[in-house]
Amino acid sequence: MRFLVLGGTIFVGRHIVEAARQSGHTVTIFHRGKHSPDLFAGDVGVTTVLGDRTNADDMARLVDSGEWDAVIDTCGYVPRIVEMSARLLEPRAGRYCFVSTVSVYADWSAQTLTEDSPLAVLPDPTVETVTNETYGGLKVLCENAVRDVFGGERTLITRPGYIVGAHDPTDRFTYWVHRFAQGGDMVAPGDSGAVTQFVDVRDLAEWSVRLVESGVSGTFNVDGSPRTLAELLAAFKSVAPTDARLVPVPDDLLEKHGVTPGVTLPLWASPSPEHAATVDSARAVATGLTFRSLQDTLAFTLAWDQARTDDGTAYMKTLPPSKEAEILAAFQNSSNVKPG
Repeated sequence: MRFLVLGGTIFVGRHIVEAARQSGHTVTIFHRGKHSPDLFAGDVGVTTVLGDRTNADDMARLVDSGEWDAVIDTCGYVPRIVEMSARLLEPRAGRYCFVSTVSVYADWSAQTLTEDSPLAVLPDPTVETVTNETYGGLKVLCENAVRDVFGGERTLITRPGYIVGAHDPTDRFTYWVHRFAQGGDMVAPGDSGAVTQFVDVRDLAEWSVRLVESGVSGTFNVDGSPRTLAELLAAFKSVAPTDARLVPVPDDLLEKHGVTPGVTLPLWASPSPEHAATVDSARAVATGLTFRSLQDTLAFTLAWDQARTDDGTAYMKTLPPSKEAEILAAFQNSSNVKPG
């Protein structure tokens, strides 16, 4: 098959390209050339077209460069831009797979989220600024734009949850693997009972390619089994065995020191009724979605992290060593204070 991947050099896109190539398909990748422009150089099955999808002339040049059995859109966030891409590509492409997100769901207090759960609605549907508040609603409108152009029978929508693995630019999941490998006392949330879900990027990519190969249409959640942070931390330590010692710090002390749940300390979020839902991926599993073991995902991520050659600035988004040392000292001092 002939694949066109919009994106293809950062995270999800590059894994989809690799999965498609491993299955013997030819791939055209369309991207701006800002991230790893020579990533697939030398692979005769990969053609690179440089351009910006927000630019109509660049998109027209892409359209003129070939025809494809399927488009996989890994970088669509603004409905207007996604609609323009879909309309220009529709005469040249058989199917359109849009990588969306579970953030499209409106009510996270529900017990279980299925593909039929209520979706987020933007107060202003003309907004194009992507924020935490608009992200889900914008993705809903992007999904609708693809369906409007390609029709239901030629549209595949995937809604992954938290995607993890090698080349993740956020380093949210990688933070813990990296930190355990360093060893020593390390800050952990005092309350680690909150549940999280995630999917290995390789599982998402390989399954997406198989679905496109099979001509499947429809909408699918793609998320792994619910796990507590405590379970994850135990698994992290088993994969990166060092002298690392978890020091559970009360949530109020973490917040006092500016630690943001889910950001400064990734995967941590205090349990709350407002975000108690779990994502049901039974529909995707029925089509052949499988999940690697947690240990496999952790080992894969650790191997990439230890071999990476970037400057490590991504870790600055998480808990830096100086801040961690400050929190550990404050916790030690508070623990030594005797009542009365």
